Amino acid sequence: MNHYETLFVVKATLTDEERNSHIAKIKDIVEKNGGEIVATDEMGIRKLAYSVEKQTRGYYVVIYFKGQGELVGELERNIKFNEQIIKFLTLKYSNKKELAHFEKLVSNLTSTVAPTPAPVEKSEEVTASVEA
Repeated sequence: MNHYETLFVVKATLTDEERNSHIAKIKDIVEKNGGEIVATDEMGIRKLAYSVEKQTRGYYVVIYFKGQGELVGELERNIKFNEQIIKFLTLKYSNKKELAHFEKLVSNLTSTVAPTPAPVEKSEEVTASVEA
């Protein structure tokens, strides 16, 4: 399996539900075509370097995944048809140095994204003593 990184920019004018729906569709395409999503980095809304389709801001998402070459073609074809995604770029990690960089990126994402347990609140029980 090859290692890939796809960055895409979703229109910033979408609601959270709409944006999450488009991100989920992209993830589904990867998984349905035999890919394995290793990590996802939602970078949030950022200013674009230049306006694209009259948009000056976009919601950046990076998906790190493993898969076969045919998967990338299918993924890019679907992204091109999605009018809510204004830009995308796919990188392939091929040599040992690049693969080491891929693993480092993924490990940094998974270690920083790991949920922290919620603090447990201690409740003090108040007992009333009855004097006779």
